[in-house]
This record gives sequence, structure tokens and C-alpha cells, in this order.
Amino acid sequence: MSFKPILETRTAQPTLEGAGVKLHRAFGFQDPTELDPFLLFDDFRNEHPKDFEKGFPWHPHRGIETITYVLSGTVDHGDSLGNNGTLGAGDVQWMTAGSGILHQEMPHGNASGQMHGFQLWGNLPSAQKMCAPRYQDVRGTDIPEVIDDDGTRVKIIVGQFWGQVGPVEGIAADPQYLDIFVPAGRKRTFRIDTYRRAFAYIFEGAGAFVDASAPQGVLLEKEIKGQELNIRDMSGDRTLVRFGTGDEITVQAGPEGLRFLLISGAPIDEPVAWHGPIVMNTREELRQAVKDLNNGTFIKAAH
Repeated sequence: MSFKPILETRTAQPTLEGAGVKLHRAFGFQDPTELDPFLLFDDFRNEHPKDFEKGFPWHPHRGIETITYVLSGTVDHGDSLGNNGTLGAGDVQWMTAGSGILHQEMPHGNASGQMHGFQLWGNLPSAQKMCAPRYQDVRGTDIPEVIDDDGTRVKIIVGQFWGQVGPVEGIAADPQYLDIFVPAGRKRTFRIDTYRRAFAYIFEGAGAFVDASAPQGVLLEKEIKGQELNIRDMSGDRTLVRFGTGDEITVQAGPEGLRFLLISGAPIDEPVAWHGPIVMNTREELRQAVKDLNNGTFIKAAH
């Protein structure tokens, strides 16, 4: 066994999206090879409806998959094919945009006005970029959860883990998507396929991920006895940890415990031509997508 080395830690950055939704972006619109097959990851978490209620009005997607995981509040969704519904707390939607879809996503707060969820974009290989769009809507009650003797909890959304299989199927990157809680002070090791690109995203508590034999957290500047020093702290809320090649990760939970997403997938290793919510392989394919949007042929007939 070998640890996946920590290539980078970084905090998600405040961003405005949609019609003015305040969210934090962990990665997106940068070097697409870093976390291939994943393109973008957003944490939309707000206490006040005015920060999210205008939502994400009608917009197109082509050539990618979008994965929405709701923790609190709800998200109403509808699309150009006539599909519509509502995602509640704990629910997941895996949308394969394929050849093209127009949709909208409108978040609503819970009884206290709070909204929290994540959206991940996954790339599609060239052979599947123009496939027929499809949805997989999964209720939170259908997502298996394994609780270990020490209180560690793992929800398996996609992939196989600890003898359970997640309910989302047939995804191009054959990903693993886990929601993990490690109790306070516990140290746990999790296996990941050696050659998968992998990252963790912390959203509750704090912890130290092991790099070889040493814990590594976020590099912070702190003033100690009147001197500013660079030190390694535990990785905390809204922190992305990007891993290299190896068989496993080990994490030491902090005094409040640690909850994080652990996501990995097989690299596609193809050229990426990217324009907003449309991701193809060549600039010519992007130009064709824009042309299709302009002349009304973006949505392809079912065949």
C-alpha cells in the first residue's frame, strides 16, 4: 500500500453564478488536466434566501455531466425536454447533458431559510459527448450508508465501497463519490484505486490528511508572540485537498470530527475545448455548439 501524496490544498473562493447566487468554487475554469475527468466543483451554502433565491435560470449544457447533491433546502429543476422535479435534503441528481439540454435550477431554503448543496461537473469522452441526455434522480433514502464500529459513517453515492454499491450507474468516468464523517480524534484510512484522480472536499469540522508520514494542512500565516510565521494547520471548512498517485489516503479528525466528500475518477486524457457550460474536444465543435444555440438546433431529436 502507498499513500496518495498531497499535491495541493486550497480553500474554495467566493463566486457569483447564475442570476447572482453566492457560492464558493473549489475548482473550475482552470487547467482541466489537474482533476481530469472532473471540471468544476461548487459549494452553494447560504443562510439568507436573498443570496440564492434568484437561482440558475435557463442555460445550456453540452458534452458534460452535472452532479448535484443537496444537504439542506430544496432545488426545483426543469428542462427543455419537459422533465421537472424537486431535489430535497440528501437527494442527488446526476444529469448527462450529452448532445445538449437547456435547463434551470432554482434553490429554496429550509424552514430556517438555509440552503446547502454541491455541484460537480464531470467531462464526457469524445465518443459520448453527443449521446442522448438522461437523468438519474436518487432520493437520499436510497443512498446506502455504512457505519463502522468507531462511528465513522460513509454514504456511497456512486461506486463500490465497504461492500456497498451506490445507486447512480453507467457514468463515463466510472467515478467514486463518497460522503464521509470521521468522529473526533479518530484516524482512518480509505482505499482508492491507484491511478484515479482524487480529491477531498472538507465541509464540516477539520482534519489532517497524511502525506507519506506527516500530516499536512493548509499553509497559513499566523502571528505568534509578535512574529508572523508560516505554519501547517489542519485542513478545515471549504478546503480542497488534491491527491496524486497511490492506493490510499489517511486522515486524522480534529476535535469536532470531520466530514468531507471523497471523489475520484478515471482520467479521460483527451483534448478539452471549453466555453462556459459547453465542453467539447475542439474549437470547431464549440463553434458548432454556439451555431446550434443561435439557430435553434441545439436540442437534438431522440433517436
